Amino acid sequence: MIYTITLNPSVDYIMELEQFQKGELNRSKAESAFPGGKGINVSRVLHELDVESVALGFAGGYTGEYIKQFLAQEGIRSDFVRVEEASRINVKVKADDETEINGSGPAIHSEHIEMLLEQVSLLGKDDMVVLAGSIPSSVPDTFYEQIASRCQKQGTKVIIDAEKSLIQPVLPLRPFLIKPNHHELGEMFDVEIATIEDAIHYGKKLKETGVQHVMVSLAEKGALLLTDDAVLFSSVPKGELKSSVGAGDSTVAGFLAGLSRGWDIEDAFRLGTSAGSATAYSIGLCSSEKIESLYKEIEIKKI
Repeated sequence: MIYTITLNPSVDYIMELEQFQKGELNRSKAESAFPGGKGINVSRVLHELDVESVALGFAGGYTGEYIKQFLAQEGIRSDFVRVEEASRINVKVKADDETEINGSGPAIHSEHIEMLLEQVSLLGKDDMVVLAGSIPSSVPDTFYEQIASRCQKQGTKVIIDAEKSLIQPVLPLRPFLIKPNHHELGEMFDVEIATIEDAIHYGKKLKETGVQHVMVSLAEKGALLLTDDAVLFSSVPKGELKSSVGAGDSTVAGFLAGLSRGWDIEDAFRLGTSAGSATAYSIGLCSSEKIESLYKEIEIKKI
């Protein structure tokens, strides 16, 4: 089973306007609300690919209930630790440009943290845990490390997509997959990644720390996957970029979906790239139809 962890999920409330006038009454022409958070995005794309997952994390109040009910209606299992304060609302105003106002989220206390760690302790060697996104200010910076440490003892595979300060303590614990984009990879080594060769060089350095797989997204240039046996390069299919939000989460979901189906590493990588591209070329997260239409366009090469 794949478990995704979103520590600070949100209700993303999207308002579309003809134009936004500061200091004036503005009326929206369309509104929508979706559960937000990187781990939740992974679960939603896995579901789109007919792969089951369980969404974990912290949720509270009427917004937390909305998140759980929305996922349940989509057919996605969740088991969030209930907290006292309401989960956050992120407001996104789309007009001539896009303005975002993100909530800070509820306070997370030590008893909540222990409850989530207990859930992780029940997982086994056939399970995967996706750690995605930032950590709320009320949660210790060592929390991902704590989860990864427990998973290492249990044989549970850890996938992490987060910022440098959260990834580095996890590296000695041999996570299964780390997925930085080229900017994040450069930040880890205080360099600028300008070419595919740069990305391969520093991807190998990251892999030498003990990571089993390193996937590096290179935007329109493609993507890399470094394994014990090879360096794979994936092309990017043609399409119009509509939004990069959720593309990285979709890439992770597609890759894990391929592995869950028993596919070889190259085909799983191709599915990850097609899912990430499908989201980038869509408003919102990708559909299975969009993923399928792009899958055959992608070439995988060994470097």
